[in-house]
Amino acid sequence: MRSRKLRGTRRRATVITAAAVSVVAGAAMLPVWSAGASTTTEPEVDARTKATFQRLADAVFTDRTDALVDRPGKRKQISNGFSGRVALSSGTARDEDKALDRLTTRRERLARHGEKYSDARTTVTLDRTRVDGRKAVVMVTETTTLTYDRVRGDEPRTTGFQARHRLTFRADQRGNWRLTDIRESDDDQLAVNQPVTPMVASSPSPTPSAAAAANTTPSAPRAAITRPAPSAPKTLTGGAYDYKAMAAYAEKYWRDYNPDYPSFDGQGAGGDCTNFVSQSLKAGGWKHVPGYVYDYTRWFGNAEIQSHSFVGVNEWSWFAQNSQRVTSLANVYQMDVGDVLQVDFDGDGSKDHTMVVTYRSAQGVPYLTYHSTNTLRRSVSSIIASYPNAAYYAYRT
Repeated sequence: MRSRKLRGTRRRATVITAAAVSVVAGAAMLPVWSAGASTTTEPEVDARTKATFQRLADAVFTDRTDALVDRPGKRKQISNGFSGRVALSSGTARDEDKALDRLTTRRERLARHGEKYSDARTTVTLDRTRVDGRKAVVMVTETTTLTYDRVRGDEPRTTGFQARHRLTFRADQRGNWRLTDIRESDDDQLAVNQPVTPMVASSPSPTPSAAAAANTTPSAPRAAITRPAPSAPKTLTGGAYDYKAMAAYAEKYWRDYNPDYPSFDGQGAGGDCTNFVSQSLKAGGWKHVPGYVYDYTRWFGNAEIQSHSFVGVNEWSWFAQNSQRVTSLANVYQMDVGDVLQVDFDGDGSKDHTMVVTYRSAQGVPYLTYHSTNTLRRSVSSIIASYPNAAYYAYRT
């Protein structure tokens, strides 16, 4: 959900669509191959090799997800069982060991926040493979569902996400392929089993002119992430906005994008996070404010055109405050259905990601739904446990 730069210093989100996927049939039943004879010819990547690429990718991301599940005993690392024709390189194996250690630490932090997962399921589908000599670049889509343990009793049953990855395999002189690199191909890396902090652009925070800043770019106060939070009740019915409609829209289109809005997938750094939240707010009653696309006191979006405030992280914040459609909350745990959370991951003053609350437990935990990485009902506790040093901004809509 990192937003891409707008005119050098401003960031803007773009739409991420779910990747088209094709599962390699029969992959789970394929045997592990033994090393072949030495060859100087370029190795062939046939259907059987592609199937094993897919199986190894599935094993890697299943290992990552499993590290988050609260279960007794030592976990068996599935990806270590590959050898011969297709396997991890020694360097990647070491990197994955470190990744699992970080995710184990995250699981422990989650437990301290009162959240546990009792089960998980990860599946990986192979989207496409590009071979250039002894190098193969494999694009895959991961779909993961985690089952919440009933720690409090009224958590949602599950949380889930989809993420796309770019895997690089290289063949040795014997024609054996080794997985040498794993990268996220989405614009942001906000999956719960992603072991590293999302990368954000290194540009400075937006710096409009002094005159504009005085009128249209107000700063939002940071929200605390401690519990318990002061009471901040919200009336969900009978007001100007339909908060249940906002949540219903977000949970309908969290993975299957609304075709009534454009997709900018693959057109540069950024994500669909703010565009998605704006659509949800619009579904709940927020009205267009027509005008110039760069005017942060205006807000509009449809199939043909979108204001920067409709799709940009910082620009949305400026509009929301200028229009007085939001008030800032002192603590993230005060959020309720239809409220909005923004995150500045690196603390540079420029916000990077936007999410909307679609559920709140009786124990006072908000659950967030968002695009890039497409995610349903992830708790604010999980966000904080994953990114404890980020700056958070909570808005009552």
